[in-house]
Amino acid sequence: MADPVMEIKSLAQTMLDWPARVLFPPVCAGCRRHVSQPGVLCGACWPKLRLLERPWCAVMGTPFTHDMGEGFLSAEAIADPPPFERARAAVAYSGVARQMVQGLKYQDRTDLAPWMARWMLRAGAELIADADVVVPVPLHWRRFFRRQFNQSAELARAVSQLSGVSFSPSAIRRVKLTRQQVGLERQEREDNVRAAFRVPTEAEIKIAGRRVLLVDDVYTTGATVRSVAKALKKGGAGAVDVLTFARVLPGDFRADESATI
Repeated sequence: MADPVMEIKSLAQTMLDWPARVLFPPVCAGCRRHVSQPGVLCGACWPKLRLLERPWCAVMGTPFTHDMGEGFLSAEAIADPPPFERARAAVAYSGVARQMVQGLKYQDRTDLAPWMARWMLRAGAELIADADVVVPVPLHWRRFFRRQFNQSAELARAVSQLSGVSFSPSAIRRVKLTRQQVGLERQEREDNVRAAFRVPTEAEIKIAGRRVLLVDDVYTTGATVRSVAKALKKGGAGAVDVLTFARVLPGDFRADESATI
């Protein structure tokens, strides 16, 4: 027999939710068509999302076309070992994933962050299991003042809340006002963010000897997260892993904004 108290509570919650659903009906996270519940994709957008799955490079997280064996590394990881331990991304940066990233970053769609973070948790489960603290890639204070929010911090906060791992947004600071990475070639990106980050003295205790999960929206060439990882380790971090929502796959990089950001 159903519990009448629980039925009343359920009915009351439905009645409370009803005005919000009428005034603000849930929309597709990609194209903004009406959908059944918040944070889901419509039938047209879902096939356009490429989830990154195993098998992948144990270090870079880039997918292989077939299983190469446990611990097999990509050419990128061997030729240019990163300063971080592991990198993972939820989706390939194309199609609807690109629309979601740009919606969050340029259209103030902060409502997307929790849903994007859920996919990040799926892709980065092994990283989150080992993490001591979640740290976002920071904005320079001038850019933050203009934009009023940091998309990487929104994702990192959601990852922290969903996983229970401590969130430390002030553990790393951007001390150089860099150019936008959009439009820059690989080497220009590296030069642009070189020595751009520093762990403040007062924040060293937050990361000292700890395993940091560094969160960003997109891994393009890796220039930014490499620079941040170096600064975190210089500031005392024991290890750094990188988790992003999207990843520009090897061979897909173009400097123009129409392809990557």
